[in-house]
Amino acid sequence: MSSTQGQFVWHELLTTDADAAIDFYSKVVGWTHEHMEGSYGRYTIMKVGDRGVGGIMQLRPEMIEGGARPAWFGYIEAADVDEDTRRAEARGGKNHMGPMDIEGVGRFSMVTDPQGAMIVLFKPLPMEAPPMPSMETPGAISWNELHADDWEAAFDFYSDMFGWTKGEAIPMGPLGTYQLFHTGGEGPAGGMYNCEQRAPHAFWLYYFTVDHIDRGVERVKAHGGQALSDPMEVPGGAFVVECRDPQGGAFAISGFRG
Repeated sequence: MSSTQGQFVWHELLTTDADAAIDFYSKVVGWTHEHMEGSYGRYTIMKVGDRGVGGIMQLRPEMIEGGARPAWFGYIEAADVDEDTRRAEARGGKNHMGPMDIEGVGRFSMVTDPQGAMIVLFKPLPMEAPPMPSMETPGAISWNELHADDWEAAFDFYSDMFGWTKGEAIPMGPLGTYQLFHTGGEGPAGGMYNCEQRAPHAFWLYYFTVDHIDRGVERVKAHGGQALSDPMEVPGGAFVVECRDPQGGAFAISGFRG
């Protein structure tokens, strides 16, 4: 069993203008990038130092015609992509693509959980890579947050699929409970809660660490993105802001002040 099985091991943006998105995130988050060519066209790896943390790829016309819109996706390492795809469907999820192989990389499928949030089931081929940056490092993809219709039912699904466990339950007054979850790594990997949706179904939101929260917000706005709120302080002293990139992809930034 892999030490990262059941964990988020990659994040990927599918977008309508890959070149513009690469430029935006490079300037806002501070990533460098490296282009690769594959059977589906150009794929760009976004990097912190020598470590790739995510990828950006152009949406194909047939995907857009089918209703796809710019969005970030989290890759969760599966024990067996084919079997886990069947298990997800049996538990109320839907299979949208695959399973299929990415030559030299691994096998994947794209599925939605029972509430409609998209994830990628992924079994990577063995390969050497530098360690992921710590969540406090600028450029790290530091938090995975599920905006659910029913977080308790969602947790049961992910716990059954991947063995996730509950962490601290943080009361948020009228907003209910913010439930931290663990995926097997050090510390919590993210949180989930019930929220008033800005989308037609549940979705995952991914947080990128920036060098300073206020400077990060300024860069989002200066380069054509939107900050959807003022910075909000979270436990531990960091601040977070939900954002949209110029093509409409949702993400969030986190960082400290001072």
